Amino acid sequence: MSENKIIKKVAILGAGVMGAQIAAQCINVGLPVVLFDLPGKSDDDKPVHKNAIALKAIENLKKLKPAPLGLASDANLIRAANYEDDLGLLADCDLIIEAIAERLDWKHALYEKVAPHIPAHALFATNTSGLPIGELAKGFSGDLKKRFCGVHFFNPPRYMHLLELIPAADTDPTVLDALETFMTSTMGKGVVRAKDTPNFIGNRVGVFSILAVFAEAQKFGLGFDAVDAITGSKLGRAKSATFRTSDVVGLDTMAHVIKTMENSLQGDPFSTLFKIPEVVTQLIAKGALGQKTKAGFYRKDGKNVLVLDAASGEYKPSTATIEPLIERILKKPITERLELLRDTDEPQAQFLWAIYRDIFHYCAIHLGDIAQSAREIDFAMRWGYGWDKGPFEDWQAAGVTQVANWIKEDIDAGKTLSKEPLPTWLFSGPVAEKQAFHTPEGSWSASENKYVPRSNLPVYQKQVFRASLLGDGSPDPKTAGTTIYENPDLRAWVDQAQPDVLIASFRSKMNTISPDVLNGIQKAIEIAEANYEGLVIWQPSSLKLGTPGGPFSAGANLEAALPMVMKGGPAGVEPFVKLFQDTMMRVKYSQVPVISAVSGIALGGGCELVMQSARRVAAIESYIGLVEVGVGLLPAGGGLKEAAIRAAQGVALASNTNYLDFTKASFENAAMAKVSSSAQDALKMAYLQKGDIIVPNVYELLSLAQNQVKAMRYAGYRPPIPALIPVGGRSVASTVMGQVINMRDGGFISEHDAFIAKKIIDIISGGDVDAGTLVTEEWLLKLERQAFVELIGHPKTMERIMGILQNGKPVRN
Repeated sequence: MSENKIIKKVAILGAGVMGAQIAAQCINVGLPVVLFDLPGKSDDDKPVHKNAIALKAIENLKKLKPAPLGLASDANLIRAANYEDDLGLLADCDLIIEAIAERLDWKHALYEKVAPHIPAHALFATNTSGLPIGELAKGFSGDLKKRFCGVHFFNPPRYMHLLELIPAADTDPTVLDALETFMTSTMGKGVVRAKDTPNFIGNRVGVFSILAVFAEAQKFGLGFDAVDAITGSKLGRAKSATFRTSDVVGLDTMAHVIKTMENSLQGDPFSTLFKIPEVVTQLIAKGALGQKTKAGFYRKDGKNVLVLDAASGEYKPSTATIEPLIERILKKPITERLELLRDTDEPQAQFLWAIYRDIFHYCAIHLGDIAQSAREIDFAMRWGYGWDKGPFEDWQAAGVTQVANWIKEDIDAGKTLSKEPLPTWLFSGPVAEKQAFHTPEGSWSASENKYVPRSNLPVYQKQVFRASLLGDGSPDPKTAGTTIYENPDLRAWVDQAQPDVLIASFRSKMNTISPDVLNGIQKAIEIAEANYEGLVIWQPSSLKLGTPGGPFSAGANLEAALPMVMKGGPAGVEPFVKLFQDTMMRVKYSQVPVISAVSGIALGGGCELVMQSARRVAAIESYIGLVEVGVGLLPAGGGLKEAAIRAAQGVALASNTNYLDFTKASFENAAMAKVSSSAQDALKMAYLQKGDIIVPNVYELLSLAQNQVKAMRYAGYRPPIPALIPVGGRSVASTVMGQVINMRDGGFISEHDAFIAKKIIDIISGGDVDAGTLVTEEWLLKLERQAFVELIGHPKTMERIMGILQNGKPVRN
């Protein structure tokens, strides 16, 4: 068996919440999947389909939020099956994942039933959040034990980057390598290998951190909303903070994980903490399980958010905020931050120092038991819990010995959640000498008493920049490679591994497109045409801390455009718009391929850049759209021109002249500011095109884009030849405007929305011309430019722009 083993088809046993969503992720990445569950039981009056349970789960995938599927209609690609009639389908599956309820006896009973049908080549895994893999492996014999291990997808499987991989005693190491390769590249996950200990790594540390927050919040008298105000993004943690995250996960799920810890970790130095908090027990008894029951620690009352008052058990308006002093402290570097929190006699400050200290204390004591090294704990907390930095990264940044001494003082003073002393390796030996848990040679392993290097599986060669940890010596993607050209907002550079492909990366906030970005793109294309195979536009922000997938571009830089309007009136912005259009045409007609490597948001001008590239390589989580109407404007960088071209292509393919059908979808995308919900959806909306590549793992985005450039050049790439575009003309525009006016008169859109919509449809349909008239790209660009200049001078548009710049919220006027 080899890590290069190709997994062509997957079976999922169990169509519950996790099983169905893992099946959905298989479909998202293009893998055929069979979803099994118990046979449906018919009664005398009502016959039931034998696959009713699996079919109902598949149907439910279309309605779930957040959406488990890139396209809801793709649910129909999942094959439903049952254990009575369909076990023969396992014969051509290469990976079988069991994902039934967390009961050892139920899992063993299922293994007994399916084991005879599992083919000799197949890998077999159990998806569990904490059951012992060694105990589960006792459910069958011999050869299958070697091909069996644990996997732990975090919920929801489409969006959570973390996947824990857990061996049993008999698991063949090549099985783990094959699964790590598959989960990384095909399923798009960040794989962490865990030891077979209760709740593995992510939930062991994550749930401890939640229980520590409960305990410390009670000690310092802080309400649930007050805790969330200070333990969210300002602390470098998930935006949903602590109690809102618990609501999202489900209080019943959280209670189950805590119960596992209570039952299996009775000798743990922190075991007094491993009890389901009384407030959680009470909420579960009332059926308030969090978001899925619309009440937990929080409850929505219309548009208002109410929070549970622990003392009264009633809900009250959520009003808590972070103290200004604490907000200032949290902006400081972590060394200073921890010292200030520790020394500030204020409940929020003392609480925050306590939760930092508790997590450091716990991780230091348990490092040797639960993980090979500090690396696995840090990645588990970043990818599974959305922390910007892992606990050992924070500790290292703040000073290993300094923080260890502070914790020791608190242990001696009886302030900590356990009296267990810190391990001696913190005070003497390599960690104390280097003041580091992560070094270029590897991360600290308490069980092996040395620094251990990262996995060198071939799959990681597809990642130009692997996920990095503070101190590990990884290159910084913002400065790596050799800079060929740069200006304040753009850097053109080459990576040593593929020095024949030029890369352009933006440096502006949210990768917005400024005059410097536009001039930089033109310069990069000029350099690429002279000396390179092509140009990739890729943003280091795609590898953001925590869960990866940062923005490609939030669009044109409005703050850069406003001074032009203030100085020269609406016409003052026209040179910027013309530069934008000229740059996009330079992208489209470059003599070498220009590829957009997209992840996260590509909005407005970012979408126009994507549309006019020679090809697109897009992460599954790509949210692409022309959203200018939200600020009272319209796309003027060629987005509506490209919409007209796509409509004309649709007409040509259909061999008819019904311009209306093909124009309407493009019009609605722009006029309603629709944004794709995934790369698959962007393909349906024609922002991506047939032949573009959809990438499950954002870490592979750059490498695949570089290889695309080379493949296109090898195939003799030539830019498209400019062609005349047949347009729908005034008849299409007037038909569409009839519907727009009905929406305006019905109060669904405002007068200004209708005004912008008219300009959008006029441009896509080619202006005041007959249907079928042939126009040039320059003609459509001129229409875009004129409309944009007129709109930016409109008072209602200016209100929208100022609203976005001042509050970040769209103004409906």
